[in-house]
Amino acid sequence: MPLLFPTQGTLHDVFSFASPVTRSSPESKTVQPSRSLKDLFPAWSAVDDVKNKAGALSEEAQKEYQKASQAAQAKTGKIELYSAEYYAACTLGGLLACGVTHTAVTPLDLVKCRRQVDSKMYKGNFEAWGKIGRAEGFRGIYTGWSPTFFGYSAQGAFKYGGYEYFKKFYSDLAGEDLAYRYKTSIYLTASASAEFIADIALCPFEAVKVRMQTTIPPFASGTFSGISAITSKEGMSGLYKGLYPLWGRQIPYTMMKFASFETIVEAIYGYLPGQKSDYGKSAQTGVSFAGGYLAGILCAIVSHPADVMVSKLNANRQPGEAFGGAMSRIYKDIGFNGLWNGLAVRIVMIGTLTGLQWMIYDSFKIFMGFPTTGASGPPKQVKAP
Repeated sequence: MPLLFPTQGTLHDVFSFASPVTRSSPESKTVQPSRSLKDLFPAWSAVDDVKNKAGALSEEAQKEYQKASQAAQAKTGKIELYSAEYYAACTLGGLLACGVTHTAVTPLDLVKCRRQVDSKMYKGNFEAWGKIGRAEGFRGIYTGWSPTFFGYSAQGAFKYGGYEYFKKFYSDLAGEDLAYRYKTSIYLTASASAEFIADIALCPFEAVKVRMQTTIPPFASGTFSGISAITSKEGMSGLYKGLYPLWGRQIPYTMMKFASFETIVEAIYGYLPGQKSDYGKSAQTGVSFAGGYLAGILCAIVSHPADVMVSKLNANRQPGEAFGGAMSRIYKDIGFNGLWNGLAVRIVMIGTLTGLQWMIYDSFKIFMGFPTTGASGPPKQVKAP
């Protein structure tokens, strides 16, 4: 009868090499060297390589930016704050900030304008872009980019350059003490003055843009052909028939944009440890973007009813029709709720726009050797409340 338990010889044969007493083995085992995560996971190594290269490129880009900035300042010389050259540089910065950003969001603006004129045309942005793309091609999604670029470049130049000028002008009129104590009033007055002028430059291009975006197919192929088409039928007044509602939209918008930005930026630096001067250029432009985005949301809400009315007037105002009569007729057609068509799209668009504009503008000011906008602090003889 075979045994139910293994014999002593069997146990020895099986467990002799692993026994804690007998450690010898018939073959010497080679100890494998430990392998790093990079050896075990090649993708890990690739990610680290990309991060290292990105860091190197970032450092190189910062060095090149510093060189270009120093070269530009060397050519222009040390520009004195609040001199004519300073305001000219700020005007150029505003042109770059507004022209590029508004053109970039043309697809959003196109859908917003068409939904303001006809709220039943599209159910949403993606449906709208899909329909436009199928009917007009990819180029159709950017309908109106040309008058947008020209118009908002001109507007941005007068808006930012004018704001810097009028802020200094009204501050000097009030005096250093009162200018600090009533700084919000200074921001509001300066921005309104600058926007009043900027809208005169914007209005002809805005008229062409809105008509191009709200007529299917577009009534003109480009900016200057659109200007010719309007002036040949309606004269120069056709380019400015939306000026009053444009003022009604843009002046409150810009007052909110600049005053809330200055206030938000000051609050951010007040919350952060240290002073504004303690933070580097990248951190300051980051604060500018954050402050601009939050200010943009407020801007969109304040100015949206007037924005809807501008779109409606440029698209539907009859030749010779009085301004007040046209507004009354349009309001009867759309009602109060109609004044808020496309608000969600506009909040996204304006928030992004305003954040990017302030970031670009303050980056340009840093490039030229100027301090960024906002949170300058109280004058020495004035104690902050």
